[in-house]
Amino acid sequence: MDTASLETNTDRRQLRTLERPKKLKILVVDDEPDNLDLLYRTFRRDFNVLKADSGMNALQILADEGEVAVIISDQRMPEMKGTEFLSKTVPQFPDTVRIILTGFTDIEDLVEAINAGQVYKYITKPWDPGELKAVVQRAAETYDLLKQRTEELRCANAQMALLAVLVEVTQAANSLEETLIPIATAFSHSFGADNCILQLLEGNTLIATQGSYGYNSNLENWLAQDPLVSEAIATGQVQVSLNVLKDQKLAGVAHYQQSGVQAHLVVPISYRNKVMGVLSLQWKQPHTLRDDELKLIHLSAQLLAIALTSSCDRETKI
Repeated sequence: MDTASLETNTDRRQLRTLERPKKLKILVVDDEPDNLDLLYRTFRRDFNVLKADSGMNALQILADEGEVAVIISDQRMPEMKGTEFLSKTVPQFPDTVRIILTGFTDIEDLVEAINAGQVYKYITKPWDPGELKAVVQRAAETYDLLKQRTEELRCANAQMALLAVLVEVTQAANSLEETLIPIATAFSHSFGADNCILQLLEGNTLIATQGSYGYNSNLENWLAQDPLVSEAIATGQVQVSLNVLKDQKLAGVAHYQQSGVQAHLVVPISYRNKVMGVLSLQWKQPHTLRDDELKLIHLSAQLLAIALTSSCDRETKI
C-alpha cells in the first residue's frame, strides 16, 4: 500500500477542519455588577463568556463547565482576593491563561502571583477597553498555542508507543490472537479513537479472528455489514468518513445510528497485494486527520502487515 492509496476515494476536504471552530470559553469574575456586565458585553461577540460575582462562585462554575481559555478576575473582592482565587485554579487548569484587574495599591500581591506563574498579565483600573481586548486576544492565542503543542506532544508519545507495540508483538507473541488485542489498543490510543477493531480475512471474507478495544466494554462488531469495510476489502484502499451524519453514502446505514459512531476510518492490511485483514478506527464525534497522522497510518499498516505475516508463519511452522 503506497501513500497515494491512503488518499484514494478520500475527500481531502474531510481531512481538514469539518466545522468552524467553536468560540473559546472565558470566565470573567467581579463582585461589582456594572463591571461584570461591562466585561460580558466587551467579549461576548468573540468568546463564549461565563461570569461570576465572586471567587467561590467562579470555582463552582469551573467545576461545572471545565477548563476555560482565559480567566479575567478583579483583585479586590470581599470574600476572596483575585490572586487567591486564581491560585486555586492552577492545579486543575494549568493551561488556562489568567488576567487580573487591579488598582495600583495591590502591586505586592500581584508581584507574588506573577512570580508564582499564576497571572499572565495585570490591567490597572480604570481599564481601556481596546487595551483589554488586545490583551485577552493575545492570551487566547497563547492558550491555543499551548494546547496545540500539548496535543502534538501527546500524539508523538502515542505514536512512539504504537510503533513500539508493533515491533514488540512481532518479536514476542506466541500466537496470532495474542498480537491483535494489544495492537488494537495501541492504535486506539494513538489516534484518540473510541473504538478499534482489527479483524482478519480468509479470501475476501472476514473471519472470527479479531482483536478489539472499546471505550466501553460493550463493543459491537458490525464490520461485515459495513459499506466502507466492503469497499476497503474490494479495492485494497483506505476508506474514510470523518463526518458520518453529513455523508450521504452512509445515511441509511443503521449501525452508525445505533452505535453512535460519527467518524470511521477503515485501513486494509495488505502484504504483497493480498488483503490480510482490516483495521477499523471509530470515533463518537466528527473527526479530523492531520497529514502526519496519515503518514503514521501508512507506516503502521506496513509494519502491521509484516507483524501478522510473521505470526502466521510461526504458527504454520508449529
